[in-house]
Amino acid sequence: MFERFTGDARDVVFRAQEHARRLGHRYIGCEHLLLAAAATGEPAGAALREHGVTPQAVETEIVRLVGLSQAADLFDALDREALASIGIDLDAVRGRIEAAFGPDAFTRAGPGTRRKSWAAMRKNPLARPRHPRRAGPDQQAAPGGHTTGHIRVTARAKQSLQHSLREAQARHDSYIGVEHLTLALVAVTGGAVPPILSALGAPPAMLRAAILDRYRQAS
Repeated sequence: MFERFTGDARDVVFRAQEHARRLGHRYIGCEHLLLAAAATGEPAGAALREHGVTPQAVETEIVRLVGLSQAADLFDALDREALASIGIDLDAVRGRIEAAFGPDAFTRAGPGTRRKSWAAMRKNPLARPRHPRRAGPDQQAAPGGHTTGHIRVTARAKQSLQHSLREAQARHDSYIGVEHLTLALVAVTGGAVPPILSALGAPPAMLRAAILDRYRQAS
């Protein structure tokens, strides 16, 4: 199915994985996908933000509902903010490298290897990364507290990804884009997404109409 995802849709899934790692969660759920979708520059993301479903608001609700692990301590947050002020996204850089090469790879992965691994992950953002030096459980904590290795995808998140295919088919689209993925996410009836949208005062039906309207205007 991932071969039908556009580059932007794959990026949403990839960044959902980064958010899960950053928050110290040992799974990728619909809430992480929603967080990534809300930050995208695509019309679907703009429709979410227009109705109060901003990345900041979604993350606040995720923390309220799910909490944080030790990965999100104060020192790490300050470190990220300091680097962000000069245009460096530490979590994005570290997450991609460690996802591909395992713990401590941030300082030892060679440039050529990074390019090859990142390209493979873009094809299927949820693929289990191969790391010949790492053994043991798929999920483990890196020295900084971040979750590294393979993170499981919840059954509900998998269903939402499959639902995005049905959304594309219903619109007679030959690809799966951010709009299809976002439509599937706002239609989720269980888990963390419904209470997040409720807390933000954004009914799913309203969001669906806004997303579809955005794409009608763009066509």
